[in-house]
Amino acid sequence: MQNPSLPQLLLSFFTLLSVFNQVLGDGGFCSAPSILDQPDASSKPLYWKVTNPTLSPSHLQDLPGFTRSVYKRDHALITPESHVFSPLPDWTNTPGAYLITPAMGSHFVMYLAKMQENSRSGLPPEGVERLVFVIQGAVTLTNSSGISNKLMVDSYAYLPPNFEHSLKCRGSATLAVFERRYAFLDNHITELIVGSTDKLPLLETPGEVFELRKLLPASMSYDFNIHIMDFLPGEFLNVKEVHYNQHGLLLLEGQGIYRLGDSWYPVQAGDVIWMAPFVPQWYAALGKTRSRYLLYKDVNRNPL
Repeated sequence: MQNPSLPQLLLSFFTLLSVFNQVLGDGGFCSAPSILDQPDASSKPLYWKVTNPTLSPSHLQDLPGFTRSVYKRDHALITPESHVFSPLPDWTNTPGAYLITPAMGSHFVMYLAKMQENSRSGLPPEGVERLVFVIQGAVTLTNSSGISNKLMVDSYAYLPPNFEHSLKCRGSATLAVFERRYAFLDNHITELIVGSTDKLPLLETPGEVFELRKLLPASMSYDFNIHIMDFLPGEFLNVKEVHYNQHGLLLLEGQGIYRLGDSWYPVQAGDVIWMAPFVPQWYAALGKTRSRYLLYKDVNRNPL
């Protein structure tokens, strides 16, 4: 049998290479789109991934029964494909999704409110304080004196317990809302606070590399705070935290790995996490863009 010539060998090699490129390349059965292969996000609105989440690989989006959500005794991961929206009590034209409630062991409530055209908020129950953070769109906050503030994306408002107010939306808006029954202290009162993340100072974080802002004052009057924490890709928490405080977290941007107890979860923008007291917790940022999350934390009260 005659041995193949060099040109024949080269032709066979390049033919085989072409076949492999078709199989392993775009659209081939071995390909799996990555979350990193996304269009340039620089032209997108801030926090757009929260209201437009994706799964990775993308072919899992329509997989029947698939969810990344997990509920355990001391923590929960509630991912966007599991959010269930229904009309919020006492709100008009506003579907909401309760993501953290006392039914799972928390002492606070966290929900998303999707305000639609000509919508209006209701009031929280008596003795309950509220903080709203605007993720998408704009709303107008008005108090009982008729004084109004327009809240844009990245703006927030703290409403003390029994504070008469309304939130109105003429177009559409998405809010993250935190509510808890206020723990009163003698000679301490809270006040209305309206602000924006970009106006807040960076705070020192000894031994850590992340950037930290706090939405509320450190005063004893306030029984919780909301932290804004930023991580560059590759940065992580130095402390592996175990403490008495509860957390409610909304990942606003980026992606990473969250350790909760003995489990390690890939997380991305739009994911919500509840952390019970004393659950071991740790975060590392991955991907190509900044990670930013919104974090509820109870403070300034004796745990007894």
